[in-house]
Amino acid sequence: MTKLTTHVLDVYSGKPGKGIKVDLYYINNNKREKLNSVILNDDGRTEKALIEGVNFKEGKYELVFFVGDYFKKITETPKIPFLDDVVIKFGIYNAKEHYHVPLLVSPWSYSTYRGS
Repeated sequence: MTKLTTHVLDVYSGKPGKGIKVDLYYINNNKREKLNSVILNDDGRTEKALIEGVNFKEGKYELVFFVGDYFKKITETPKIPFLDDVVIKFGIYNAKEHYHVPLLVSPWSYSTYRGS
């Protein structure tokens, strides 16, 4: 099934990114169209795909992970956190494939990749 999914691993605590808000945007002619907004479950995942089927199309997308709010709840962070919103811009070039965009994050760093 063609779809876009994500999950977050908090490498600071070694646990899933439970309760992190994630917004999904489609970018068309430098304009952002909000497609979805979710809160990650206890496993740091969405309950269902962010977008799928006929709504899943080729183009540029943006995921915004609100990790600053998450880390404020679980640890002491400075008044102005080093990382607040993590923005990942990526492209879908084959809408017939499953795209998975994981985020590995701490209060000071993050990494991502195209998962399966």
